[in-house]
Formats: sequence, C-alpha cells, structure tokens
Amino acid sequence: MENSKTFYLKNLEETEAFGLKLGKLLKAKDVVCLNGDLGDGKTTLTKSIGRGMGIKDYITSPTFNIINEYYSDLNLYHFDTYRLENVEEVEYLGFDEYFYGDGVCVVEWADRIKDFLPEQYLEINLEKVDDNKRKVEVRAIGERPCFILEEL
Repeated sequence: MENSKTFYLKNLEETEAFGLKLGKLLKAKDVVCLNGDLGDGKTTLTKSIGRGMGIKDYITSPTFNIINEYYSDLNLYHFDTYRLENVEEVEYLGFDEYFYGDGVCVVEWADRIKDFLPEQYLEINLEKVDDNKRKVEVRAIGERPCFILEEL
C-alpha cells in the first residue's frame, strides 16, 4: 500500500503547524523519513513533530551524535545520517532496534540509508521554494503511514 500528497507551506508558522499535527498522529514504531537539502527545514519540522508528541526538551540536530533521544510518554529517536561514512555503520549503530522499539523515529537524510528502512514509513521530501515557503511531498509506504497521511 502506497500513497502520496504534496503540501505547500507558506511560512514558518504553517510548517510548525504541519509538524505539530503530524506529531499528534504518531505512535510507537512509526518512522518518519526526512529528505531535502541543507536549510530546507528538516530540523525545524522535527522540533514541531516532537512538540506535537509532547516532548518538552529542546530538540537539536544530531549531526555530530547521529542519534538524539528524547523521552516522554512517547519517546522520540532523532537520527541524522548525513555524516555516516558507510552502510556498515547503520548495522553497527543498531538502527533496526530503534525502528521496531518503543518510540517514534525521525530520520534526517533518510535517502542515505534507504536499504535499511523498515517496510512501513512516511517519507517527507522538503524543498525550499523561497526563504519562507516549502514544498512538502509526503509519500506513505504501508498501511499505517497511509492512515497518517490521510489524517494530515
């Protein structure tokens, strides 16, 4: 099962509202994959998703850590795979334990680890149209992600 939709978010407020709504829809084992160039809004969107999930901590990009963990009633595991040198690192870091664990995974630069993603995930491709506007293409792979997309 697969579906896709395109959204145009006019400003930071609409991007944050999109992330908040998405965060409220997520459950344990949901995987959200974010792709886009530097500055397209991946971390900004992740911060809003976390707030929608009830995360109170300040969410930052895990660029140098690869994985940041945030704990609440529903945990958030925030990955940044930009600096991964090779695919063996994905296996070594145990990404699959997070994907099938007790929280939500948000993966920035997910296209770099496409072969290691679970069978079901929500893929969000961000594109900067101008300083404020973003084109957001959402692709749902699997039954649960398709449900999330319909609710968005």
